Amino acid sequence: MEVFGSLQGLGVETATYAMFAMLLVLLVTGIPLAFVTLLVALIFALGWFGPMAVPLITSRVYSFVSSFVFVSVPMFVLMAAILDRSGIARDLFDAMKLVGGRLRGGVAIQTIIVAVILAAMSGIIGGEIVLLGLIALPQMLRLGYDRRLAIGVVCAGGALGTMVPPSIVLIIYGLTANVSIGDLFTASFLPGLMLAGFYVAYVLFRGWLNPEAAPALPLDETTTSAEKLKLLRGLILPILVVIGVLGSIYGGIASVTEASAVGVLGVMVSTMLRGEFTLSLMKGAALQTLQTVGMIVWIGIGASALVGVFNLMGGLEFIQSLVANISDNRLVVLLFMMAILFLLGMFLDWVGIALLAMPVFVPIITDLGYDPVWFGVLFCMNMQVSFLSPPFGPAAFYLKSVAPPDISLGEIFKSLLPFIALQILGLAVLIAFPGITGR
Repeated sequence: MEVFGSLQGLGVETATYAMFAMLLVLLVTGIPLAFVTLLVALIFALGWFGPMAVPLITSRVYSFVSSFVFVSVPMFVLMAAILDRSGIARDLFDAMKLVGGRLRGGVAIQTIIVAVILAAMSGIIGGEIVLLGLIALPQMLRLGYDRRLAIGVVCAGGALGTMVPPSIVLIIYGLTANVSIGDLFTASFLPGLMLAGFYVAYVLFRGWLNPEAAPALPLDETTTSAEKLKLLRGLILPILVVIGVLGSIYGGIASVTEASAVGVLGVMVSTMLRGEFTLSLMKGAALQTLQTVGMIVWIGIGASALVGVFNLMGGLEFIQSLVANISDNRLVVLLFMMAILFLLGMFLDWVGIALLAMPVFVPIITDLGYDPVWFGVLFCMNMQVSFLSPPFGPAAFYLKSVAPPDISLGEIFKSLLPFIALQILGLAVLIAFPGITGR
């Protein structure tokens, strides 16, 4: 028992620093985040409280995975997996030629619009970036678009799934912060469209500044009236799915969990109507869903265990007092939190950040008088930046997996810098004008 009591003699402050140092060292070794957090939680539970603390970890984990709303996560992931394997996204992109027309940067703008619609259908960024990288990037490069502009549009547009409901990031935040996911969806809708609007404005500005960087479609590639009617069919099914998912939530007809089931049904029916539904398609989608959700669950289990042990040690109160005492100005405290989230986003997955940081930050935000729903939208906007930021921005790696061989990872990251600036601008606008979220 003397060994188990050795950590307790350190005091909360020293133990907190020791815990974070151990986390950092183990992460640098390449061990997955889920196993690192579980290991650190077990070491500190035994070292601080003794063997009797282990059941406390299991009870904390059970409370996380038994949440009814969590059921919506695999459903939305399954929607994205089915979309990956169907031709819905390709037809949707072709239909968006009606929007581009002879406009400079028209193909880039239609890519952003398709990204918004795909985000409203599933809320998963990885699949969107891969889809757009396969469909939109080759067409922009063929038309002579500036390479960096084309790369940035695909990555930034694909990452909009973080902001546009039904976002998995918002669901995990809602579970962690114990706030209404329906309220989060409502609050994030306009900010998501605002960010997409910034991207469109940037494309138009680049097209005006340098027409060669964002050319219009050649005359022989514009569509006739008969072709336009044919292309319109590609819009019908995706829009019906979006109406089914978001309309049922905002209309008060279904909860988020029920709406996710509506979405899966809608996508499955769409693939049937298109003649693409097969058992192999569903098997592949189910295995992809199992892999993705398994990762999220394991990170959730590890983070829940670590936060539970840290809370029992009194660490949350220590961190909260440390952050809250940085300044008497609550805006400074908020900006400090945003800076921490930005730095964490450069090295950690958003799931880990949400589950590790939000139990600490949300009580501080509430004590400062801020709305936790509004803060959730800020968190998601911040995570937008993390998806694009070097050295581990996942958007760049997703695109690299399907991009032409001559496009290097370094070029992709350089291409994302203007869009990171636009995301930071969006974050600043939300902080300055919280009314955009309706809160």
